[in-house]
Parts: sequence; structure tokens; C-alpha cells
Amino acid sequence: MDTQTTDETLMQAYRDGDYAAFEALYGRHKAAVVRFYRRQAGDQIAEELLQEAFLRLIGARQRYQPQALFRTYLWTLVRSVLVDHYRKQSRSLPESYQQADPDALIESEQLEPARQACRDQQLDRLLALIATLPAAQREAFLLKEEAGLSVNEIATVTGDSFDTIKSRLRYAVKKLRAGLEES
Repeated sequence: MDTQTTDETLMQAYRDGDYAAFEALYGRHKAAVVRFYRRQAGDQIAEELLQEAFLRLIGARQRYQPQALFRTYLWTLVRSVLVDHYRKQSRSLPESYQQADPDALIESEQLEPARQACRDQQLDRLLALIATLPAAQREAFLLKEEAGLSVNEIATVTGDSFDTIKSRLRYAVKKLRAGLEES
């Protein structure tokens, strides 16, 4: 499959029996989904949640209708898997990221050691600040930054209003900026 084929077209092709289309969708979205799960649930469970999300996508393929963007459809499913996981565990969403992978946020560059150390410290600080965000703000921020969803798409995925998501993102960014300016 070429990179110009839309996700919606790939999902329709997969629905119609083209398994290469599923592989292309999986390849396009796997990294962002696993990063989201790592930051919300931790490394230990991220791969399992990833597999569950794509198993649900497989199970839903015959019902798929391109009424919205595929990524909205996928991220609604991804979020549902996370919520179900925490319901089964009878606990709320975690308040921190555990064992976050800093290489997942930025590409490693060949920088001189002092600059690389400074960049690593800034990244560690940013991850720590993200971990302190309230769960709803963190979720909105990650859906925007990791999944690349728009405010409207995040509202659709979470079932919250556009204004609520806009406020969560504004407060999250404000808190992150203030925390980075302190350090």
C-alpha cells in the first residue's frame, strides 16, 4: 500500500478482505497507540493493550462505515480499551507515567554531549510535568500530541464538549510552560 492511500480507504479495503490494508493501518498507528498506552498505563501493560485494541478493530471491521475520520474511530476504540482495562482492575487512571520511554517523544540526534545532556534533562522534566497533569488534561494533551487529533476529534473520542477539551488543553499547556520556565 502506498503512503497516499487514506486510512479510511485502507479500512474499507480491509473490511472487504484485503489483509495487506490492515498491515498498513497497523504500521501507521502502532507507535502512537503504544506510546499513549505507555504514558497512561505503563510499559508492562502497553503491548497487551495495543494487541487488544487492534483485536477489537479486527472484530469491528465488518461494521466499519467511514462516517468520520478513521483515526477518530481508532482512538475512540483505543480509549475504550484503556477504560475497560482500568474498570477490570477496579482502579482509576494512573497519575504518573512509569518507565516512560523518552526516545518515543523525540528522535535521537547526534548532538555534542553537553547539548544532549541538556536536552535529556529537558525531556525528563517535560515527562515529569506531564505526569503531574490531572488525568483528563493529560489524556487530552496526549491525544493531541501523540495521536495528532484535533480538538473536535478529541471531543468525539472522549464524549466531552469542544469547549471542555479546549479548556483542558489550554490548562495543560499553561501548566507545562510554567513548569518548564521554573527549571
